[in-house]
Amino acid sequence: MSAKVTVVLLIWNEWHHTSSCLSSLKHLDYPNFDVVVVDNGSTDNSVALIRGIFPWAKVIENGKNLGFSGGCNVGIKYAQQQGSDFIWLLNNDTTVDPGALRAMVEKAQTNPRIGAVGSVIYFMDEPTRLQCWGGGYVNFWLGRSGHFLQKVDDDQVEFITGCSLLLSRAAIDEIGSLEERFFMYWEDADICFRLRRAGWLLAVAANSKVWHKGYTTMGKAKASAYRHFSASASYFFSKHAPVPKFSIWVGFATRIAKRIVVGDWEKLRAVWVGMTHGRVAS
Repeated sequence: MSAKVTVVLLIWNEWHHTSSCLSSLKHLDYPNFDVVVVDNGSTDNSVALIRGIFPWAKVIENGKNLGFSGGCNVGIKYAQQQGSDFIWLLNNDTTVDPGALRAMVEKAQTNPRIGAVGSVIYFMDEPTRLQCWGGGYVNFWLGRSGHFLQKVDDDQVEFITGCSLLLSRAAIDEIGSLEERFFMYWEDADICFRLRRAGWLLAVAANSKVWHKGYTTMGKAKASAYRHFSASASYFFSKHAPVPKFSIWVGFATRIAKRIVVGDWEKLRAVWVGMTHGRVAS
């Protein structure tokens, strides 16, 4: 019998994205999966629409926005209660190839110590252009992270992006779920660094294809995104960097300099507030 997988789809409004994603999940060729949609307090009638059009998807309403980590953890807990072997965290602004899940599970089963598997992610509006090969790396000298834009060996991957992240239930049972102090951003890097520290491996399934609308440039993001990004970055480096203060301040200086150059004082303030609130790991 195939391993059981629960797909966790976290939503906060954006019904049009969620509808496209669920439509693509319906065509997965994997024989043993269920889908749980975790709603972080949507106000656009998403929940009613999902229940009416996609009744096969389980819906859990949080009633408020718990952030990415908090919302996904609700889905992870549900998957654990269902006895799932794997948990697939998937962004709602994606569509997936019918073989995407099968390829990830097959990759995970090549080694029982693989704790997380990623997909090959392409741009939604440029379907043949690579957006990310599974995940990326962290540069502690520059206080920043980057995504791989070409194929790399699995042992080079330092984290799997939360856009498409298949987690081993056994690994999660050992190290715990996403850390909820990361409201948005860096939670995927954190859990992957924790996995690796505990002896688990990361891998990318070359035949798992996902198309993603996101990854717009930070320059177009709202000020709140800068605040959350900076807070999470500071907290991540305070936990994982060999010299935390160095990584935090170099990354902070770079983000501040960019905002000064373009004269965006609102986002500069957001970077400062985020950095000062997130820099100490407890």
